[in-house]
Amino acid sequence: MSPIVEVDAVCKRFGTVSVLEGVSFKVEKGAVVAIIGRSGSGKSTALRCINRLETVNEGSIRVCGHDLTSSKLNLNQLRRDVGIVFQSYNLFPHMTVEQNVMLAPRLVLKRARAELRERAHAVLAQVGLADKAEAYPSQLSGGQQQRVAIARSLAMTPQLMLFDEVTSALDPELTGEVLRVMEKLAADGMSMILVTHEMAFARKVADHVIFMHRGKVWEEGPAAILDAPQTEELRQFMCNGL
Repeated sequence: MSPIVEVDAVCKRFGTVSVLEGVSFKVEKGAVVAIIGRSGSGKSTALRCINRLETVNEGSIRVCGHDLTSSKLNLNQLRRDVGIVFQSYNLFPHMTVEQNVMLAPRLVLKRARAELRERAHAVLAQVGLADKAEAYPSQLSGGQQQRVAIARSLAMTPQLMLFDEVTSALDPELTGEVLRVMEKLAADGMSMILVTHEMAFARKVADHVIFMHRGKVWEEGPAAILDAPQTEELRQFMCNGL
């Protein structure tokens, strides 16, 4: 079985600033990959390239069978197959939780309303918010809003989920409730790539850890590398608790 994600020698520049330099890695179907590193190391840019929110200058990326450098790429189909959740929840404040979750499937998948509602309630139950369908975002905590954002992505039935620092704006208690949802997704076999500073979570859940430094994959391997770094840069990163 071919990997669900193949990143090969990817370079990304913003003007004269090189953000990714020859980045390569693979993600197997059903695996959880944690990308760690200091701010500015290229983690989030790499994630955004995997969902084609950024285009690459060199190299190639294949995701869920899509060639992201092809002129024939179907972006709508890619976005169905790849869900992404950001630090900010980006919920529509004038819509209920149910309406927020149903919106993308209604616009993209063109499903019947009854089917959309059934799916919305199923994914809300999956993230522990079955009783919040009629609530508005302003009535929810930050952790609950982030779980709605996760449910919104799950409503599209993606093959791959991307998480970009989804807990960095939350306090420890709310962080815990979001991480528990992600842990359950991992246990259920969802393929996931997460950019995170939550080292304890990476140790517990990740099948593979990628440490990025200066726009490169500096060190990678099983979660055990966090306890026995092979490079001085990862050793310093772990010691500083960054």
